[in-house]
Amino acid sequence: MSDQPVVPDAVEPVAAVVADLASRLRVDSSAVTVRSYEDVTWRDGSLGCPVPGMMYTQALVAGSRIVLEVAGRTYEYHAAAGGRFLFCPDPAPPVGGVTR
Repeated sequence: MSDQPVVPDAVEPVAAVVADLASRLRVDSSAVTVRSYEDVTWRDGSLGCPVPGMMYTQALVAGSRIVLEVAGRTYEYHAAAGGRFLFCPDPAPPVGGVTR
């Protein structure tokens, strides 16, 4: 796991995104390291994962971000507060944050 503690409510979503990334990359789940799990504020309804041509709510959105690492490369999963985490292939930073 990561250097940061994972709170009990986070265990299920972290396990789900680790399994999803392992499947996407065709690696064993043990090859996936959790780098961070944090609450963030997204700049708009895209949740930091804008798709060209799509329109999004132009309001700040409370949410979360999980950053994983495999073989030295980082990957991000984003969610709205209480929502399902989605893989973000080209992440944008949250308010006041940076992408890794």
